[in-house]
Amino acid sequence: MSARGWTVVEFAIAVALGLIVTLLASGLLLSAGSNYRNHSQNAGLNDGGRHSLDIMARAIRQGAYVNWDSTAAPVALEADAPASIAGLDARSISRGGADIAATLPAVAHGSDVLALRFSGSGVGGNGDGSSLNCAGFGVAVPDAADARGWSIFYVADDGAGEAELRCKYRGASGWGADAIVRGVDSFQVLYGLDTDTPADGIPNVYVNASHINAMDAALLLSGATPGERLRDFHRKTYWKRVCSIRVALLLHGESKTRADTATTRFDLFGPAYSDAHGDDEGVRIVEATLPPALRTRARRLVGMTVALRNRSG
Repeated sequence: MSARGWTVVEFAIAVALGLIVTLLASGLLLSAGSNYRNHSQNAGLNDGGRHSLDIMARAIRQGAYVNWDSTAAPVALEADAPASIAGLDARSISRGGADIAATLPAVAHGSDVLALRFSGSGVGGNGDGSSLNCAGFGVAVPDAADARGWSIFYVADDGAGEAELRCKYRGASGWGADAIVRGVDSFQVLYGLDTDTPADGIPNVYVNASHINAMDAALLLSGATPGERLRDFHRKTYWKRVCSIRVALLLHGESKTRADTATTRFDLFGPAYSDAHGDDEGVRIVEATLPPALRTRARRLVGMTVALRNRSG
């Protein structure tokens, strides 16, 4: 019986089938790798969003805190003390400048600035460690109204073209800021105002910082000197009527991991607010308007509403 090998046609068919199987396997491998990266980045976004909300929630609940462990009345209770809550719309701030006075152009679709003041506990540079700012450093009992602790949240460029949410604080050696999470598309803040007279501690409306600042600009102030008018402003400012704060944060992953080409619209405070407040930059993000390199990244929208435990004024 004679042996018979493969013909050229049979060999070509076998090679072709092998290539097809290899291509299919390669495609499945690439798809599995892309799905894994997308799942991994979604998990990272969940963790980053949860971490950011936890830090901000603690700071908001601590906002306007008054320390009663002293022989004298707390300075924060003075009627002309500055408000414990402040904010800016579509702005960023300098890392080393005092509080939120040194403003910079907005980063990441008009992201906002949220500033919270509170009294510390204990004496010395970092107090007794029981009252902490957003960076986890201790804050001492203030000896003046402007010496209270700060927890300030804002968005800045990390130097590599990526926007990050930062926590700014005043430490024992000066002002500093630390990153909380990278990959910020937008950080937005609304303030629950108690407009009732007398105030009942329940928000009647949620507005942005620009709205509150416009209301403050219309106040009629009394006083013969700028200092007297400033103290009267501190007594009357609508920032002292803030009784809750609503924040929303839209995050994106580090690289393109989505296989779909669909674009999504994100309304950080819901479609109704976005429709009614088209001038509030950053409350609506549409992926189709983003740079192509950003459109197919994983995204996560997180938010919360936190009631102040302490009166803001």
